[in-house]
Amino acid sequence: MKNTTTRPLARGVTRLSRIALSLGFASLTLLSSAALQAQEDDNAEVNPYDIEEIIVTANRREQSIQDVSGVVQSLSADEIRSAGITEFRQLQLAVPGLSIANQEGNVELFIRGVGSANNTELGDPGAAPHLNGVYIPRPRGLGGMFYDLERVEVNKGPQGTLYGRNALAGTLNIITKKPTFDEKDGYFQAEVASRGGYGAEGATNVSLSDSSALRIAGYYQERDYGFNNAGTQSLDPAGLQEDKGIRLTYLNELSDTASLSIVADYAEEAGTGYPGTNINAAVRDTGLRPSDLNLRDVRYRGLQGEMENEIAGIQAVFKKSFDSVDLEVNTSFRTVDFYQRNAASDGIAYDGVGALDEDNFSGQFWASTSEALVAELRLSSNTDGRLQWSTGVFGFSEDQEVGFFSLADKGYCCYSGTEFTMPDVDGDAFAIYGDMTFDFSDRFRGMAGLRYTDESKSRYGIGGNWALTLGGRDFACCVATRLGTEGFVPALLDRPNFDVSGLDTPQAQAQFLLEGIVTPGARDTLIQQISAVANGGPNGECFVRPDIDNGFVTCPDDGFFTYTNLTIPAQQQGESEADYTDFRLGFEYDVSDSHMVYAKVSSGHKAGGFNDSFQGFLPEVFEPEDIVVYEVGSRLDYEAFGGPAVFNATAFYYDYSNQVFQDLTCINFDVREEECNGFALVNRNVGASELYGLEIESRFNFENNVSLDVFATFLDSEVTEGVVADVREQDFGNGGITPLIDLTGNKLPLQSDFSATVRLAQVVDLSGGSFDWQILASYRSDYFLSQFNERDIVLLSGDRLSALEVGHPEKQDGFATINVGFGYTFADGRYRIEAYGQNITDEVASQKAIVGNTTNVRFLNDARTYGLRAIAIF
Repeated sequence: MKNTTTRPLARGVTRLSRIALSLGFASLTLLSSAALQAQEDDNAEVNPYDIEEIIVTANRREQSIQDVSGVVQSLSADEIRSAGITEFRQLQLAVPGLSIANQEGNVELFIRGVGSANNTELGDPGAAPHLNGVYIPRPRGLGGMFYDLERVEVNKGPQGTLYGRNALAGTLNIITKKPTFDEKDGYFQAEVASRGGYGAEGATNVSLSDSSALRIAGYYQERDYGFNNAGTQSLDPAGLQEDKGIRLTYLNELSDTASLSIVADYAEEAGTGYPGTNINAAVRDTGLRPSDLNLRDVRYRGLQGEMENEIAGIQAVFKKSFDSVDLEVNTSFRTVDFYQRNAASDGIAYDGVGALDEDNFSGQFWASTSEALVAELRLSSNTDGRLQWSTGVFGFSEDQEVGFFSLADKGYCCYSGTEFTMPDVDGDAFAIYGDMTFDFSDRFRGMAGLRYTDESKSRYGIGGNWALTLGGRDFACCVATRLGTEGFVPALLDRPNFDVSGLDTPQAQAQFLLEGIVTPGARDTLIQQISAVANGGPNGECFVRPDIDNGFVTCPDDGFFTYTNLTIPAQQQGESEADYTDFRLGFEYDVSDSHMVYAKVSSGHKAGGFNDSFQGFLPEVFEPEDIVVYEVGSRLDYEAFGGPAVFNATAFYYDYSNQVFQDLTCINFDVREEECNGFALVNRNVGASELYGLEIESRFNFENNVSLDVFATFLDSEVTEGVVADVREQDFGNGGITPLIDLTGNKLPLQSDFSATVRLAQVVDLSGGSFDWQILASYRSDYFLSQFNERDIVLLSGDRLSALEVGHPEKQDGFATINVGFGYTFADGRYRIEAYGQNITDEVASQKAIVGNTTNVRFLNDARTYGLRAIAIF
């Protein structure tokens, strides 16, 4: 049932008022310290404090960033490149409050502690990614679009009215370079970097006529994340990358009032994949915190990691201007084809670690495809009247196929793996919206917007365990099974059958398991053990081999098991529907021609869904999450230190309801004993949170071409509702029963109380050209990696254990990273050389964790990188 509980508005208003007072004080202090001129004349037409204008599309139309009543941060291509930001995840170094992690190739975006870590086929991002303003539903492979850029915009706070579904935390918009009609506009750059990295990137502009042009861009890159193989087998560590891509952009000005833009792109990502590393055993055995362990020294064994990802898309935008109305029609079709075989490991190396079992091929396989169609029709006013408006309809449809196979090699009894394979996963959404701004006077404007969304999801497939209980002599349990050794290839999406209804005989179950294998491993035993059952025989072939000999089970004299019990995945079918309304309401007031203040309230939603099916019951449904944000802000241009400057500040309060936390549900209730003997994870709307903060942006231009940009975010969050199962201490010997934990008072995961970036840059004119340098320093205070906040674990017995004792420290200490860049541009402007350093102090930080009973899997930031780059411009 949808959680309709709301906290008293008074609490939010009180906190917001407190922040607003601080904001007002900061603005007044700045006004006096800068010795601003007296209030400008109401009829003044020129802003005396013009700074280099930054154009953004945060409100779905081009406007100066200083005219946007909200927090949007824009990074130009030059700023990104010169700061040593060489891949998509590193954007978080330049944007306070932004967190980007990569789990098994799936990009996770969090803004101000709000986002989503659900990477299943039923999951949705909590911050909406866009390419050239068009929604991207599946962020897997987002980094393959990160080249030949114009800029990247990060729009903070819920954007449900203008951007729709899954803009709960905000939006991230990658904007690529456009063709030009009447001039050459191209470049080629080559790069070498530390840790064997190198690459090339380039683009060329082809003018087809006075009104049409084509831009061709592409890139190639090899790099690694800096992990080390601390095992004894010669396996490549995780994080090695070989990426390439090409993009064609066509632009045609069909007439003075109409244009057509078409962008087609294709990219490949390959390498050893992005699995995390379980540090639970290392923490328990040493008593050390993660910061005292070398998290990059991983003991790889068994499976060699491999990743292949192909992403492709085409988007078209048609624009037509009429007398007083602009028409825009945009559509996009995108595909993702992802495969990953995880680089298997036994955690990290540490003093006292036991011997590595090299002959262990337990691991995971992922396969995921997506075909997504997005279409939008939008009408907007194009006159200078007092009323500016836009309205439109939006449609979205996605078809997915998803396969996941987790193997437990040497399954002595009785578990051999888990398979979730879904050949048919559908998602659809429709929305209609309207937004307007009305000028009540020359200085006072009101704004209002409304959006209605209707969406649905459905899924068909299989999900559950592979289990073989094979009896030896005198019905002794159990004979071991090997599955997944060298050369093993699972069927996943290539299975011939996904209907398990009626498969209740040993023969049918054995056949179904065998259909899940395309190529058996060189030393697998499963096929030999159960083939006789699949062929209609008795209990399968029993044999003992040294690598499956558990030391106490022998085979019967007749060579057949005394019994064979097989478990296969269950049927998975589910569907959900939801509809919701987003809104925004506010005003803007021009204190002067260089100072705007604003206040607004707006909302956003993240899509809901359903959980797995258990024992044939309909899956449990969870509703969309929603946030309402109250926001006040000031955007000010002024003069300081003899040059133009900017000071912007925004205070905000979030009311976060219907929040989804992972919980446990009973899947095996014993009526006779009136107790549950089996549990499984589900997503539930059991949470609610409050979040409030202050964001400050200052930009200065000094003499001698020196510029300074300062961005800072002060943030606090508190879970106000949320009682869930504490999965850090799950008793699998007792059916999975787990103690409960009340999350009230905890912080949201990945939320730092303070984060900031400082960018200091200078351009020095020389006789033979110009020299420039840049320092980008980023700091994040400590944060937690899960909702448990490293709280003590209270067992069912009442005993209390610290999180460190059971291997679950999850607090990431505050850290700073520094990027530097140097460049020299020759006098003719055609050639340039650059040097950069990224994370030059080699800080190691956990950006995401997966937490479970004996699981504390960490995903890390990129290691230190140095590089040289040569650029030719034509």
